Amino acid sequence: MTAMTRIKAALATLALCAAIAPARADVRILASPGGEVGPFLELFERVRESGERVVIDGPCLSACTLVLSTVPSNRICVTRRAVLGFHAARSIDRRGRIYAEPEASQAVLEAYPAPVRSWISRRGGLTSRLLLLRGRELAAIYPRCR
Repeated sequence: MTAMTRIKAALATLALCAAIAPARADVRILASPGGEVGPFLELFERVRESGERVVIDGPCLSACTLVLSTVPSNRICVTRRAVLGFHAARSIDRRGRIYAEPEASQAVLEAYPAPVRSWISRRGGLTSRLLLLRGRELAAIYPRCR
């Protein structure tokens, strides 16, 4: 990946994933389809170091869910619109073919907090199928935002 592609990916991640609410200095995830892991890990590492709270206020899919393994759980809250989407890790080869990354999937699963790991495991684990955690099940793991 070129430096310019990385910059564009990071900017897209910031635009889609986080909007800073100046009154409370919260990071608000409004809608993120996911994307490359690297920019998300860099973003969430900065959020973790900042001490800011993360408000999940819409879809947080795929790589976006890495917020759960990077930012402390006591600094994450969810709204009624929050949806977390999980699937197995995958990569694309030079010919554009998608292939599974079982070792990466296992590493990601192990990094999630225990209640999230348990929820994923009860649904058959990380596969190519998107698992959606929302509503009461999500609110049982993360508090509603106030």
